[in-house]
Parts: sequence; C-alpha cells; structure tokens
Amino acid sequence: MTDSTNRSPANSLTDSPLGKASVYCTQYTPALLFPIPRKGKRDELGLSGTLPFFGVDIWNAYEISWLNMRGKPEVAIATITVPADSPNIVESKSFKLYLNSFNQTKLAGSEALLNLLRADLSAAFGAPVQIALTLADKFSTLAIRQMEGILLDRLDIEVDSYQPNPDLLFADKTLAPVEETLVSHLLKSNCLVTGQPDWGSVQINYVGAPINQENLLKYLIGLREHNEFHEQCVERIFVDILRRCQPSKLSVYARYTRRGGLDINPWRSNFSTGKAPSNVRHARQ
Repeated sequence: MTDSTNRSPANSLTDSPLGKASVYCTQYTPALLFPIPRKGKRDELGLSGTLPFFGVDIWNAYEISWLNMRGKPEVAIATITVPADSPNIVESKSFKLYLNSFNQTKLAGSEALLNLLRADLSAAFGAPVQIALTLADKFSTLAIRQMEGILLDRLDIEVDSYQPNPDLLFADKTLAPVEETLVSHLLKSNCLVTGQPDWGSVQINYVGAPINQENLLKYLIGLREHNEFHEQCVERIFVDILRRCQPSKLSVYARYTRRGGLDINPWRSNFSTGKAPSNVRHARQ
C-alpha cells in the first residue's frame, strides 16, 4: 500500500483531474485526493472573520469496493460528514478516483477501510471528518423520502434570467414574523470547471419577516446557468437570503443528485438549536 500522503491544499483547479482523461488506479492511492481551499469563494462572497453560519457537507459514496484477505470483493455505501469550517473541500472527481483505488486492494475487514478513509479524508479536508459504512446486509434499511415544506414550485411565475440575482430577494417587514420551511426541486447549477449540470433540491427554513416566495423561486432558478461547486452554491444562497431578508434564524440545505457514485449535500445554519438534517436519500438520488 501507498503511504497516506495528500497534495498541498494550495491547489489550482487547473491542476485537478476534473475535465481530463484519467487513469483509474485500482491499488490504494491516497495522493489522488485533490483539496481546494474554501477561502477563495468565501472571499468572493465577502465572508471574512467569523462565518455567519455553521454546518456540514454530507457526502454519500455508493461505489465502494475492496478485496478481503482471500481476494473476494466486498461492497459498501459510505457516508462522510465534513464540518463546514474545514479549510478545504475535496474536488469530487479526485474523491471518486481515490475511492476506486481500493478496488483491487486487500484489507482485513471494514474497520481497516474505515481507518484509512478517516485518516486520508481528514488530512485532505484539513479537519476531522465522520465516516459511517453501510454494508451490503443492511442495504434494505436505507429509505427514500422527500424534503418537507411549502413547495415553491407550485407558483406560476415568469422567468427571464438564469444567473443569481440577490436583488430579487426581499421580506415584507410590515408583517408579523413567521417560521416557514420552503422547498424547491428546481435547483440547478453547473460544475465550476466542466460546466456539466448539477441537479438538486433545496430546503430553506427561516424565522423572520415573510420572504416573498415568487421572487425567492426566481432567485433559486437564477442559479440555472451559474458555475459553482455544490458547497459554494449553498453558501451563496444562505448569504444572499441573510443579507437581503434579514431573518433572525436561517438554514439552507441542498441535496444534489449523484455523479460518479457520489452525492454532496451541504447544510448551513445560523441558529444554535439547529440540528443537522437527516441524511435520507431523495427519489432523484
């Protein structure tokens, strides 16, 4: 096996494997992981000092396989929970290549796999990550459920802009504060590097003056031609709503459809009683 070594976090996207032909290593190679600092995109949003949110990125990896010590393949689904205050994200194609490097690697059981994943991914993200494995005999326990909330997609609106426009967002401060959970399945953005579509659903929970639902839906649809990674899109949505509508409490949770056997589900919140959302798969995942 290769020693657990990772690239420097000061990586340029031009050096990543994304959008390039790749050789699939099938022997354990942790150096395939490609960290990207969060700071650049947060600077773009004007975030410096203390972040206005906390949260996690929930990754689900559906293509994990390794060999037992007799050479028989094993399979599992992994859930990786990454704190939002970790200094890095990991580019998803590099994550896929890393996971595939276990395919012909012999390991002495699932605990050995967990130990390697925990060490390598914590090093790449720059912070401790939580990892859970669902083995094949437990696959039947996994459920599918949709997000709960008021469906914004019911609104019959006219849309003529497909770039994010925070000026669309407003709340009616002449009305009494409300607590609402709003949901849309019309979230779509594009990969920052390749331009390939990323499809998702988003759930917005807030306490504050009522947010205009039609304009909120227009704003969300406005990400349709926007190029940004999943985590960055959710932080943009959070910051834009917080600044324009000024709710006293806000959380934003998006669940994206999988690509390359991985789905990424970022959650951001600013209230201390906010609990991390359930990691229940949606129909499109």
